[in-house]
Amino acid sequence: MTRIHSYVVRYDSGFAPNPFYSYCTLATCKPGIRKSANVGDWVVGSGSNDRSVRRGGRLVYAMRVTETMTFDEYGQDLRFESKKPYRNGSRKQSCGDNIYFRAVDGASWQQRDSFHSRPDGSPNHGHVARDTGVNRVLISNDFVYFGGEGPEFPDKLCDQEGRPLCKNGIGLTTFDDAQLISNFEYWIRSLALSGYQGAPFEWLTLRR
Repeated sequence: MTRIHSYVVRYDSGFAPNPFYSYCTLATCKPGIRKSANVGDWVVGSGSNDRSVRRGGRLVYAMRVTETMTFDEYGQDLRFESKKPYRNGSRKQSCGDNIYFRAVDGASWQQRDSFHSRPDGSPNHGHVARDTGVNRVLISNDFVYFGGEGPEFPDKLCDQEGRPLCKNGIGLTTFDDAQLISNFEYWIRSLALSGYQGAPFEWLTLRR
């Protein structure tokens, strides 16, 4: 059964999710979603209504999960080589999420210099433990990412209990309401857009 996993993207930097190089990936943060989402499910991220953001009620991205893999598989798959971060490169290169690897199976996880590392590039062990606690990467080639310029959610996107699809606070809500899922898919397809559409919100603030 298809489900929708809905949450607020508090930090929209291009890292989690990472919508670049033809795939939208969720490889860090959100362990609950990475653990439970199945192929065919949707992951929907809404904007934060924090005073420094004010993007509540708007879509940041929606991805239909088309693959899942382990960190080892993700790191070895040539399709995702460009998602290994290059911190001295462009903004897009610097926020790569392909950051965890091991010398051999069963060895300790190592962390590439990334958004989850310490300022000097050394591993941040808190992030390592949290991220690798769920050894699973969500991958999609069926997504739309708007970043800081997404459309408003229609008011009608609620389940039979009246819960809106768009999240406004912390946590995760998972929906399995067939009518809501149908209405959401109709709306997202009606936008007639796919892939990367706009810059992450945090990139936009750098332009101001």
